[in-house]
Amino acid sequence: MSSQTGGETTREQIENGAQLMPKFDATGLLTAVVTDASSKDVLMVAHMNAEALALTQQTGIAHFWSRSRAQLWKKGETSGNMLNVLEMRIDCDQDAIVVIAKAAGPACHTGETSCFYRRLEGEALVKVTS
Repeated sequence: MSSQTGGETTREQIENGAQLMPKFDATGLLTAVVTDASSKDVLMVAHMNAEALALTQQTGIAHFWSRSRAQLWKKGETSGNMLNVLEMRIDCDQDAIVVIAKAAGPACHTGETSCFYRRLEGEALVKVTS
């Protein structure tokens, strides 16, 4: 990665600078954690490539990269359960992002509010009721 001055980007610039310099992994992805703006609950975890990140910033609607389908997708495009982005926060080394959103419906494709609707009890999975 190069800075605007043409030299190498420093850790100081990445960690404390005011410029977005996302550090995509070897497959071109950032981990994206989506939280509900009101409840602060984690709704889902997905991945963004550069295009998904740019579209999310431009439209205010969450876009992701589907690793299983190998394609870009706009959350809620078929279900109508869009994620309206209120804020995005990048982590200290700019390789993960938190998307703070207002969901227009369930975030999970199963119809659950969150993809994290079960807790572990030993080897068992128990549905969370609250």
